[in-house]
Amino acid sequence: MGVKGLQRFMDHACPLTSVQVDLKEMAEQHRRSHPGHSPVVVVDAMACLRYWYTPEAWVHGGQWCEYLQSLKTFVGAFSAVDIGLVFFFDGVIEQKKRDEWVKRRLRNNREIAKIFQYIKTKACQPGRDMFFIPSGLATFTRFALKSMGLDIRCSLQEADYEVANYARLNGCLAILGQDTDYLIYDTVPYLSVSKLRLDRLATIMYSRENLCRSLSLQMMDLPLLACLLGNDVVPENAVEGLKLQCLAGYSPNDPRARQKEVVAAVSHYISGMARSHDGLREVERNLRHNSVESLLEVGLRSYMLPGQYSPWLPHNETSPVTGQREKAMCPESKILQVAREQHIKAESYTVYNVLNAGEVECSNTLEDELDAELPGQAIVYRPARQSIYGILLAAEPNAQPDATSLCPTVKEWFVYPGNTLQQPDLVPALPPELPGGTPDLQTLWLTEGLEVKKLRYCTFLACFGLQDFSQELLCLELPTAAAVCCLLIYVTLQVSVICLEDLDAYLAQALCIRDKPADHLTQIQVPRVDSRAVHLASLFVRGLSVLLSANSACGFPFKMVDLMPWEVFDGKLFHTKYLQSHSGCTMEDLLENNDVLIQEFQKLKSLINTICAGKKRMIQSRPRPCVTENCERPGPHGRGSHHMLQREQRLHNSPPYPTHCQGYQGRYRQPGPANPAQAGRGPHSRPGPHNRRPQLAPRWSEFPGSHSGWN
Repeated sequence: MGVKGLQRFMDHACPLTSVQVDLKEMAEQHRRSHPGHSPVVVVDAMACLRYWYTPEAWVHGGQWCEYLQSLKTFVGAFSAVDIGLVFFFDGVIEQKKRDEWVKRRLRNNREIAKIFQYIKTKACQPGRDMFFIPSGLATFTRFALKSMGLDIRCSLQEADYEVANYARLNGCLAILGQDTDYLIYDTVPYLSVSKLRLDRLATIMYSRENLCRSLSLQMMDLPLLACLLGNDVVPENAVEGLKLQCLAGYSPNDPRARQKEVVAAVSHYISGMARSHDGLREVERNLRHNSVESLLEVGLRSYMLPGQYSPWLPHNETSPVTGQREKAMCPESKILQVAREQHIKAESYTVYNVLNAGEVECSNTLEDELDAELPGQAIVYRPARQSIYGILLAAEPNAQPDATSLCPTVKEWFVYPGNTLQQPDLVPALPPELPGGTPDLQTLWLTEGLEVKKLRYCTFLACFGLQDFSQELLCLELPTAAAVCCLLIYVTLQVSVICLEDLDAYLAQALCIRDKPADHLTQIQVPRVDSRAVHLASLFVRGLSVLLSANSACGFPFKMVDLMPWEVFDGKLFHTKYLQSHSGCTMEDLLENNDVLIQEFQKLKSLINTICAGKKRMIQSRPRPCVTENCERPGPHGRGSHHMLQREQRLHNSPPYPTHCQGYQGRYRQPGPANPAQAGRGPHSRPGPHNRRPQLAPRWSEFPGSHSGWN
């Protein structure tokens, strides 16, 4: 959010704060003044996601190959002029900012509801004014940049604090983002990503000096200004009364100008106060806000970088963050140290937050809360997450058991329909069933050898109920084929309304994407947008992030770069396959008359059917009437009921795939929405890379994963 109203004030009432800059010239000046030091821009990655996502289509689940090209273009523009980049991602949500996080999630829910209402009314994607980033974009962006060999950091506290501190300590050229908090920190220059012209590397620099000069403030006053205007720490309702008082005394005869002049009015009020701790106490008394601790002191400290001090705070008080963190690390176990290092380097996903705080969160997903048949992804994947938590916490000596379940619990802040986010869900950690019990993290993470590699792999599969089917999955030629099968089996078992047509669309697009370059995917035209297909696309992509968590928890049996969405998913391609499948097209049309893909489709489809049947889940044909009756499907044959018969004969009766899963009885109950505590678990897993070229990936028997997850 940044500072309430400050961006609008700079844009409309104080243009002197916005300075046009040329990054190439800034870099040359930096080289002259810092010989031997290359210019580096610190990037607030979370603030750049909207800027980076340039594909025209966004509602279908993500155009991941196109997005990857967009990221490469961005990085290439800076590397061409020898400007280094360091990317920071939010790694935690601090408790003092949880309320603001919740408000944003609930607001996003309302925006998503409008998007689905539009889709159902117009059968097309809304305009860019309703743009919502594809589900999982932040998660997969960090791994995309990591795979390019770039310097990626995940924060251990509020990301903007770490960005400001890193940039200051390392003498960086600038911070690139879109958050007025960077104007408040006493750090390097702050550049706007929303104004960035990548073709000529020009943008707007927001000047702290010019802002202070125009408001008659000193640099040390900016943190107090931010707090009195309202920010992520100090809620707007806590300062609203004081702002009205400031306005009344500043512009009593011009009520129309009040909104514009609130920044100037509050600044005028600050300039009249004594710059001391006593002065701050007087300001707090004027707030008339009930709080256990000094709200403004907490807010001011949030802007104090290590070694800095403020006259508004108690005498000689400096930022205590670094000292506290070092002290906290001294009893820290070896396992937690490894998790922490991997977290900072963006090499793992969710593991550190579970081990360190027992708390995780997941933001909004593009899913239809009014679709009573399809549950939210947070509920669908909860059983798998419980297994992951069970692996992480089973051997933790400091894990606190829940009084009712006698097992560790994890606090989940997950957005799903009906969840008001007033408090976290307490989710029991349930270790998966393995013959020798749950392996400890010391073995999974810090031990090497072929037997350990097999153990990592089997433990990963056990998170999704597939430990008894490891040989069948290892026999598949490509790791990504096993990944897609595991994911689809899990979803099919968990969601009872997943039908044959849905499964065919998922599987067909995952196969057809292999040889399609990004420019080909860009040219795909979706004849109409179906709200159910949008929901299913997000469900699939969110499933990929669960695989990342499992891979991290199990010691990286697979390379993380092999579990990325651009290897197995494209939103527009999936949407066209969904429309085709539900319109009754033939298998040949669905697989684009590619004999190799048809053969693999039959093989994978038979494997999925066989495993699901062994778990008492028969996948039925259920074409959606709205699609069958109202849309012209792509392809040469048009739509017609006679194709449905062909489909049943050729897709539903695939040759059997040999497996020993018949009669298998695991602890997985009837498929359907998962119960938070007793959820029936379904199998799915997620391995390796999706080679778009003719060369075959390594055989699964080689266990291509590595301890680091990236080598």
